[in-house]
Amino acid sequence: MAPMVLVVGVEGIPLIKPNDDLAKIICEAIRRQGVVLEDGDILVVSQTIVSKAEGSVVRLDEVKPSVQAKIFAEATGKDPRIVEVILRESRKIVRLRHSHLITQTRHGFVCANAGVDVSNVSGGFSVATLPKNPDESAKKLRKKIKELTGKDVAVIISDTSGRPLRMGQINIAIGVSGINPLLDRKGEKDLFGYQLKVKEIAIADELASAAELVIGEADEGIPVAIIKGYKKYVKDEKASAKKLNRPIKYDLFI
Repeated sequence: MAPMVLVVGVEGIPLIKPNDDLAKIICEAIRRQGVVLEDGDILVVSQTIVSKAEGSVVRLDEVKPSVQAKIFAEATGKDPRIVEVILRESRKIVRLRHSHLITQTRHGFVCANAGVDVSNVSGGFSVATLPKNPDESAKKLRKKIKELTGKDVAVIISDTSGRPLRMGQINIAIGVSGINPLLDRKGEKDLFGYQLKVKEIAIADELASAAELVIGEADEGIPVAIIKGYKKYVKDEKASAKKLNRPIKYDLFI
């Protein structure tokens, strides 16, 4: 048979609240849907529901903008309260241009608005910040899912991100467990016998983007996807999505 990968959206997951048992909720939704979870499957979970379950949500009416936040808000046209949350979540400002505020988060990710998300939170009254430790979040989910189902799956925490040289956004991996986020193919040979010297695939990002085809950002209410049939990923018990962060010394555009 030709290689085939199946991406299944998990329906029926309710609105997540702080301290909800996210792994249990996901497993129950999978059972109700009649999907059989198998060893080696990959679960891609939207960052927003992880942040909600962990309480990484900030009420905007409780945020007092700093002078710096007000200045940046004036320059970008953003709500100064949201800018204040962005600054709190950032190590440094990378770019401030037009309406764009690009920062490096406390985790080391370079992204718009430090990953602070208004959509699918509370209709604009609150914002979700990235999980404090996305890799640890993925690890806990994976462990609990194995306890509940007996199945050893990989878990990817995903978030939407823009790219400096391409229009539009894609889903990327910000936390992983049980999967090496990079697939090193150096040393393999192509169709003509040429040995690959530079070939490292951001496989966790590719899987996160594939999952976004069924994960809904608006009214679909599908924050989790199961990927079945992809067998090439390398299992890694000590994996970290931070391996995907390009070190500043190798950055070609700063």
